[in-house]
Amino acid sequence: MTEWFREHPYITYVIIFVLMTYVYNKVFKMRRLPILKEIIVYIVLGIGALMLLMFQLGALPIVASLTVAVAMMFLYRIRYFFTSRANRK
Repeated sequence: MTEWFREHPYITYVIIFVLMTYVYNKVFKMRRLPILKEIIVYIVLGIGALMLLMFQLGALPIVASLTVAVAMMFLYRIRYFFTSRANRK
C-alpha cells in the first residue's frame, strides 16, 4: 500500500487533506469563523497536509494513522448516538 501512495502523490495529498479537514471540523472547530479566517485555516491545513505528505512518502504511515483517528471518531459518534437514544427511553 505504501508503494501505491508513493506512485500517486496527488491522490495521497488529497486523502491526507480530507482526513485532516474532517478531524479539524469534528474536534477543533468550536464556532463558525469569519470567511477570511476560515480561508487562512484551510490554507494552513493544506500546508500541513503537504508536510505530512512528505512524511508519508518517507517512511511514516500518516494515512493509516489518520484513518484510524477518523474511524475512532465514527465509533465514538455511534456509541454516543445509541447511549443518548437509550437514555431518552
